[in-house]
Amino acid sequence: MAGELSGKVAVVTGGASGLGRATAELFAEEGARVVVADIDSEKGEELAARHGDTVAFKRTDVADADQVQAVVDFAVATFGGLHVMVNNAGIPSAMTPFLKDDLSDFQKVIGVNLFGVMVGCQRAARHMKRHGGGSIINTSSIAGINPGGGVMSYRASKAAVIHLTRCLAIDLADHGIRVNCIAPGLIPTDIADFDRAPVRRLLQPLEREGTPKDVAYAALFLAGDRSAQTTGTVFPVDGGATVGAPTHRAMAALTPQKKG
Repeated sequence: MAGELSGKVAVVTGGASGLGRATAELFAEEGARVVVADIDSEKGEELAARHGDTVAFKRTDVADADQVQAVVDFAVATFGGLHVMVNNAGIPSAMTPFLKDDLSDFQKVIGVNLFGVMVGCQRAARHMKRHGGGSIINTSSIAGINPGGGVMSYRASKAAVIHLTRCLAIDLADHGIRVNCIAPGLIPTDIADFDRAPVRRLLQPLEREGTPKDVAYAALFLAGDRSAQTTGTVFPVDGGATVGAPTHRAMAALTPQKKG
């Protein structure tokens, strides 16, 4: 379906790089007019320049409610409306054992990863309520679904995004606003800069490495009319990691090999 988002206006926070950039570019390819909201002005302006009149950039710190309202207003003023809000901006927390973590980054992580999503949902929904509804898509993580050690501030923020999404799906349904959540797995981005291959092999059934565009395709489905009956969902894009770890691989690695 070419032009799947024709006539729609979308805001993508954290849209200058990584998952957000892939989403913004795919939305533009599918006919949407897109506002990229990000703190990285250089990358954001470069992306907008590459796409001409279909993509605009607005520097936005999602931890600041006034700036989130400003990007919603900018989308309406620039492109005439707002139909899709992708609350994607996020930051990591320290990879530190919990008992040694001084939690100095907690407020910053929660401010971006949870408050930024919450206020993005609210300000977009206020506009959508007055204009026939819309689609809100929040980015969580499999770290918000599967338990694990380390990065507790990040895990807590992403788990909260999932619950917020499901609650808002109920709260906003009467206004024709759908709210869904994507939970990416081990996908190469600036926020997850490490050798994923051995971890991926032990944690996800599919050995294929996911790409930012895999997440963008999920967002495209949730943004468009083919998901008109879909709200309150958590959509893992994770190679099956939330289903269960491929324990047979670990067992094979631990089994002594017979010689000769």
